[in-house]
Amino acid sequence: MRPKLLIFAKSPRMGLAKTRLARGVGMVAAWRTKRRLDALTCRVARSSRWETLLAVAPQQDLAASFPGVWPANLRRVGQGQGDLGQRMARGLIRFSRAPVCIIGSDLPDLKRSDLVAAFRALTHADVVLGPATDGGYWLIGMAPRAARRAQLAPVRWSSPHTLADTLACLPAQWRVVFLRELEDIDDAASLKRSTQR
Repeated sequence: MRPKLLIFAKSPRMGLAKTRLARGVGMVAAWRTKRRLDALTCRVARSSRWETLLAVAPQQDLAASFPGVWPANLRRVGQGQGDLGQRMARGLIRFSRAPVCIIGSDLPDLKRSDLVAAFRALTHADVVLGPATDGGYWLIGMAPRAARRAQLAPVRWSSPHTLADTLACLPAQWRVVFLRELEDIDDAASLKRSTQR
C-alpha cells in the first residue's frame, strides 16, 4: 500500500483562516496569501510515490469548489471534530496501514525533497518531525506500527511548547527523526520574512 500524505487545510474562504495574519496585513491580503499557499502546497505535495489527500475543515467544504487553489481531482477527507491533536491523531490512525505524514498548508519554502526525506525516514524510524521556527512543527509522520497508537495529548498547540509537548507524548522507546527546520506563515512578521528570502 502506498504511503499517505495528508494536507491539513482550512477552507480558503475570506475570514475563515489566517486570522492572526489578517490582524497584521488585512483580511484581503491574508485571504490572498492563504489561497497562494494552499495552491503551492497542493502542487508540491503531489507525487506518484505516495497518495496525497486534502484533510479539510470545516466538514461542509468537502465538496466545495475552489478553482486554482484546491485541485478538483485531489481526494478529500474531513478532519472531524476536536482540537488539532485529536484531528491529527484520527488521521494518523485512519491511514495507519501504510506510512502516513501530515503537513499544514502554509509553508512557502516546502520542497518535494522534504517530503521524500520524511517518507524515507519512516523506513527505519517510528516518527518523523519537521520542526518549525516557532516551537511547533510543520510535519509529523509515523510508521504504521506507531500510527496505530497515535496520541497527541496533552499538547499546548500554537505555542513555543508544541514540539516539546508532542515529543513527551511519544513512548520513550520510539525512534524519532527530525527534518530541516522551516517557518510557516502565521502572522505579518513571518510573511514579511518569507518575502525577504
